[in-house]
Amino acid sequence: MATPYSQEQLEQIMEQFVTACRIAGLKVTHQRTEIYRHLLVIADHPSAETLHKRLLPALPSISLDTVYRTLATLEQHGLVTRIQTAESQARFEAAYKPHHHLICSRCKQVMDFHWPAIDSIDLPELADQWGQIESKTIVIYGVCKNCSKS
Repeated sequence: MATPYSQEQLEQIMEQFVTACRIAGLKVTHQRTEIYRHLLVIADHPSAETLHKRLLPALPSISLDTVYRTLATLEQHGLVTRIQTAESQARFEAAYKPHHHLICSRCKQVMDFHWPAIDSIDLPELADQWGQIESKTIVIYGVCKNCSKS
């Protein structure tokens, strides 16, 4: 698996995940840790079905239902993020660092990007008065360079 993290960083993040699970009262199962690890090291934001297929060689007894339930549980506790896309299948990622997304309307590729200027500005008054804001996420739809060439 190609990962944007060094082995040491990956181990630290996984330790934080285990701690977060315990604080949330979740059992730290092999299946949960492997699902989270996969989402952390792979940047393509897989659907539950894609994640299930990728995990089968290492976890042959894992069911698609288990993947769905695990993702829902981890999402409920803020450890996994569901990415809102225009397609019908939800896509997932490990909730580790705040960032935004670019989504290609043709090939459905999802790419992370950072936008510190947006992250640091105050919300418009209406949004600020709406209630308690938990996160700010920008999703930009368009056509990626590869699809534009086609």
